[in-house]
Amino acid sequence: MTPVVHRVQRFRPDLPDLREAPAAFLRTHAARFARVTPWRVAREVFAVLVMLAMDVFPGWLQGDWRTSGLVLAGVGAGYVALYLVRLLFPALALLIGTWVVFGHEHGGLVMIVMLAYGAGYRIASWQRALFTAVLALALHMLAWGVSTPGLSGPFGSFVMLTVYGMAVALPFLVGRYTAQRNALVAALQEREERVVRERRMVSRQVRLRERNRIAQDMHDSLGHRLSLISVHAGALALDTGLGEKQREAVQVLRSAALTAMEELRGVIGVLRRDEPEEDQVRRTVDAIDELVEGARRAGVRVSLVRGGQPVPLPAKVSHAAYRIAQEGLTNASKHAPGASVQVTVKYEPDALVVEVRNNPPRTKRPEGSGFGLIGLGERVRLAGGMLHVGELPAGGFRIAAVLPYEDTAAADDEPSDEVEPEPAKPTGIRKWAGVGSILLAGVVVVVVVGGYTWIGSQPFTKVVDQALYDSIQVGQAEADVMARLPGGAEPPLGDLSSDAPPEPAGATCRYRVADEQSYRSRATRVVRFCFAGGRLVEKTTHLQGM
Repeated sequence: MTPVVHRVQRFRPDLPDLREAPAAFLRTHAARFARVTPWRVAREVFAVLVMLAMDVFPGWLQGDWRTSGLVLAGVGAGYVALYLVRLLFPALALLIGTWVVFGHEHGGLVMIVMLAYGAGYRIASWQRALFTAVLALALHMLAWGVSTPGLSGPFGSFVMLTVYGMAVALPFLVGRYTAQRNALVAALQEREERVVRERRMVSRQVRLRERNRIAQDMHDSLGHRLSLISVHAGALALDTGLGEKQREAVQVLRSAALTAMEELRGVIGVLRRDEPEEDQVRRTVDAIDELVEGARRAGVRVSLVRGGQPVPLPAKVSHAAYRIAQEGLTNASKHAPGASVQVTVKYEPDALVVEVRNNPPRTKRPEGSGFGLIGLGERVRLAGGMLHVGELPAGGFRIAAVLPYEDTAAADDEPSDEVEPEPAKPTGIRKWAGVGSILLAGVVVVVVVGGYTWIGSQPFTKVVDQALYDSIQVGQAEADVMARLPGGAEPPLGDLSSDAPPEPAGATCRYRVADEQSYRSRATRVVRFCFAGGRLVEKTTHLQGM
């Protein structure tokens, strides 16, 4: 395919399949209707009330107070129906509204602004949007010639384009820009959600591989060494030369080795599962009693204090409580041998408190690496709790944690180090669609403001004040009257003879704009001087409709 043909096809509108169009239309609008919210309904009702108040009754913009109530009710019903049609057929509603509003003397400017905004917001294809805007301009030009015949010439054309630009084009472009911005925001949100899901999948795969590797290393190294300890302890227990106290100590050693092997198998199983939250069911807060009893048999002076009304706990929270007590007893046995230890499990109104504290040791032992406390802190964090570790004022040591009753685990997804793929850059005219809408809206505003600024800066001297009008009398010579009438630049109001009474037969009339105007009448006051046979035969005033 040649580049020229490719560019031509890009500008060709996408025509729907006529056989599938009705069903697709019904599906689309049924889905939209299902997403209707009370806020959306209230917004539509408010817009209808504003439109009726401004355009129909009391008619602040239309200025026609002589219309009967029945006619106003009919006009209001028609406006509301046309406003609601825009929800299904925005282009058709805009075209009909353009002819209705600009084809009559007192149309609804608020309604046409709403219809133009709705059409720009709802028409998805830029080809259809452009076609609708051009067709609306053509209808506006036809309606303008019917409803305002007095405004002609260059100024009339400028006013016509100004009205179209401010009442139709500008809201249309703003609506289109808003729709494109909302679509962009939705696309960015969808892309962000997709990236987060992909990042979680990659992070999960990395964690699974690392956990499998750690499980394999633990099985090959620690499992083998614990098995040797258990075998040697069992063989030593059979030695007849040992006393009862030594035999009991060897039995405790063998029991500890077997328990360590069992826990190691559980840890390896957890590491190899997909979800690390599924830990052993036996290692719960209720098993702390068994843990404390085992420490007593090993020679640790430990006491257990329970308080509060027990509350059902999530598995992760219950297991974290068990590990806190286990780590506290292990640290006390290792770093403070012979010191008394107190384990506290208390059910507070809003959280579970687990505390292990020990008195100062009798002999100073070297400090450990601290890896156990680091791992314990991570376990508590994943359970949604807080951990406090530190020395007591009297010289002992304390490990305390506050664990929630709900499963409020912190997110454990770490940011992925992989480079995210660059998003696909938009190509073609769609790349500048949103920018083009707002730029065109700015051009419309600049042209309108600049044009009226230029017109307002021009000196218009071809006006007649009231004193001059009163001093000119019927019967005066035409030359004397024309000499007194000001010349120069004429205000750009189009044909001043429009809306004037018929001219006298055989007379030639001259029109001027009056110096004093009343903007409440929504019309321009024009004076007329008619001459016949070289004399002034009539002077009158009339209002030219705006």
